[in-house]
Amino acid sequence: MGPPQPPHPDFKKLALPLGPIVAFLAGGLMWFSGGGSIAACITLGITAWTVVWWIFEPIPIPATSLLPLALLPLFGVLGPREVGAAYGHPLVLLLLGGFLLATALERSGAHRRVALAMVRGFGGHSSRRLVFGFMVASAVLSMWISNTATVLMLLPVAIAVLDSSKDENLSTPLLLGIAYGASIGGMGTPIGTPPNIVFMGVYQETVGEAISFPQWMAWALPVVIVLLPLAGLWVTRRLRYQGNVDLPEVGSWRTPERRVFIVFALTALAWITRSAPFGGWTDWLGLPYSNDAIVAFLGVIALFLVPNGEGGKLLDWDTANRIPWGMLILFGAGIAIATAFMSSGLSETIGAYLQDLSTLPLLMTIAIICLSVTFLTEVTSNTATTTLLMPILAAAAIGAGTDPKLFMIPAALSASCAFMLPVATPPNVITFSTGRFSVQTMAREGFAVNLIGGAVISLLTFALLT
Repeated sequence: MGPPQPPHPDFKKLALPLGPIVAFLAGGLMWFSGGGSIAACITLGITAWTVVWWIFEPIPIPATSLLPLALLPLFGVLGPREVGAAYGHPLVLLLLGGFLLATALERSGAHRRVALAMVRGFGGHSSRRLVFGFMVASAVLSMWISNTATVLMLLPVAIAVLDSSKDENLSTPLLLGIAYGASIGGMGTPIGTPPNIVFMGVYQETVGEAISFPQWMAWALPVVIVLLPLAGLWVTRRLRYQGNVDLPEVGSWRTPERRVFIVFALTALAWITRSAPFGGWTDWLGLPYSNDAIVAFLGVIALFLVPNGEGGKLLDWDTANRIPWGMLILFGAGIAIATAFMSSGLSETIGAYLQDLSTLPLLMTIAIICLSVTFLTEVTSNTATTTLLMPILAAAAIGAGTDPKLFMIPAALSASCAFMLPVATPPNVITFSTGRFSVQTMAREGFAVNLIGGAVISLLTFALLT
């Protein structure tokens, strides 16, 4: 998620004092210009400090994410209870549960079996069909586990296929297809990629309305369904080879794979049916305080309880402890900043400055947001970028008299559409590391897919949300 290569050490040294300097300047300028209350100026300063350190990483990003936890209550912008509620937000807990479920799935190897089944379903009778099979497998898996784990798992299979294929043109489309499929598929569910959760948390804090699992999928899955084949058609446009390709054999289902898959499938079903149809099982069973995080934790507890048939459990703590804990702190920081934006009045101030957006056609505004975020995340962390932009976009939408979803959802989806540069996403850098295509090739192919993604997200979100 975001650039896997850290900034140059010189930038890190510069950023250490630059963070507080920028904070002082931003807050001071706002105060002396009469643009807001003291709380709003402090919030702007703390946000600016956090962003500078997120970008240049003089200390690790999770450590920087503790700044709002320390400074917002210290300066009286938020109370300790409000800050604690942000870092322990139900959506942060949902992501924790999602990480643990995905870890168990990866440990069992069930994800590899599912992927190969989908590839075989498309058939190995032509290079184009083969690439589409890998792209669909990559996308479906990335809805539920990290895009990094998905690509790392599929890459050895893809290399084995390339070594046995007679098509000399297959390498670049197949590897890029896997990377692009992972990024596109992550849009499909709330737990598929961090920007989705960031949007849901900030939107709930800003508007006071929770977004459910099926609601997000109703908006995002159409984008995945349209964008994935379009990206596939682009990267496979020169493939003409017809002929069988050998795929690895996976054998029969093992007991741990079968049991983990059952627990995961039941958890996903509970997420999807929690509030729909007809009120979902929450209404049927009279459980008004249930949420998606509770569902995730019930699934995780089951994984720790159910034997794997090989002398252990489906999930143990040594395995669970490998999840990216720091990412949870980053999300908490984003929700704390969004809460401070609202309580301090900074959102109203930003919204007033951005009222001119209402003079532009709505579809044009959405397209500008999509393309701006897409190309910005080619060189910045998509999670940190989304965390920064969501409160600003919410304020901009309110200032322009527009539903915040119309600005925020396109931005959240576009944060997953950095297809040009190896450093833009882990899937890009993992496939580039094979040495089978050049940076120029990835940039050329990815630039077109960036534009396709911006167009698809703009049009579909405009159609679905207006």
